[in-house]
Amino acid sequence: MLGPVEKALLAALLLVLMFGMGAGLTAENFRAVVRRPFAPLLGLASQFGWMPLIAFVLARVLALPDDMAISLLVVGCVPGGTTSNLFTMYARSDVALSVSMTAISTITAVVLMPLVLSMYGQAFTSTDFTIPHAGIVSTLALMLVPLALGMLVRARWPARAPAIERLGSLAGIGVLVLLIVTGLASNLDLLRRTTLAMLAAAAGLGICGFALGYAGAAGAKLPIAQRRAVAFETGIQNSPLALGIIVATFPASMHERMLWLPLLYALLVLISACVLTLWWRRSDPHASGK
Repeated sequence: MLGPVEKALLAALLLVLMFGMGAGLTAENFRAVVRRPFAPLLGLASQFGWMPLIAFVLARVLALPDDMAISLLVVGCVPGGTTSNLFTMYARSDVALSVSMTAISTITAVVLMPLVLSMYGQAFTSTDFTIPHAGIVSTLALMLVPLALGMLVRARWPARAPAIERLGSLAGIGVLVLLIVTGLASNLDLLRRTTLAMLAAAAGLGICGFALGYAGAAGAKLPIAQRRAVAFETGIQNSPLALGIIVATFPASMHERMLWLPLLYALLVLISACVLTLWWRRSDPHASGK
C-alpha cells in the first residue's frame, strides 16, 4: 500500500504532529492534574478502559478477521489527540481538562497501550499472526521525543508555540490525506469490499466511546462541561498515531487490510463528533459547565 517514499513522508508527518502536540502542552497541565486529579484520572480510566473494551466487543460481535480486529484494537488503545481538544472547545466544554487528559494519556500510553493491547489481543493472535509488542513500545517511546521537544519550545519560546501547534495539526491532516489518497489509488477493490460489519465497527468505536465516556463522567457526578470533555477525549483517538504504529510495526504485506478500518474510523468519528457538537451547542447554547 505504501512505498518507501510514502513511508518516509508518513514518518516525518508523525514527528511533526507529535512536535506540534508538545507545543500545546505545558508543565502547568501536569501540575493541574496533581492539584485536581479526580477528573483527569477518570478520563484516563475511561480512555484506556472503555475504548479497548468497545473495540474488543465490536470485533467479537461483528466477527472481524484477526488482522482487522487487531487494527481496531490498536485504534482503541492509542491515546487521545489534539482533535478532541478542538471539539471540546467547539462544544463550549472544559478545554483545560481535555488538554490535561490528552497530556497524561499520551505519556502513559507507552506503558498502558501495550499492556491493554496484549490483554485483549490474545483472542485474535496465533502462531501465524502475532502482535509486535516490542515494535509498538519502541514506536511510542520514539514519539515522546518530538513531544518533549515541543514542550521545551513552548517553555523557552512561548510566542512560537501557536504556529508549531498549527503545523502539527496540519501534519495530522496530512497523514490522513496521504493514506486515504494512496489507499484509494491502489486499493479500489478493498473499498468495494467494505462490508457493513466494517462500517459498523469503525462508526461504533467512536459513537460508543462518546456515550460511555459521558455516562461514566455523569455517574461520577462531574459538571456537564467536564462530562463533554471526557466524552470527546474517550471517543476521539489519535488516528494518525494508530496508523503510524501499524505501518511501523506490522509487515508491509498486512498494511492494505489493517489500515482500512482505522481510516474509516478517522473519517466517521469526525462526522459523529460534528453532529454531537452541533447537538450540544443547539440544546445548550449558553452552557456554563454547571
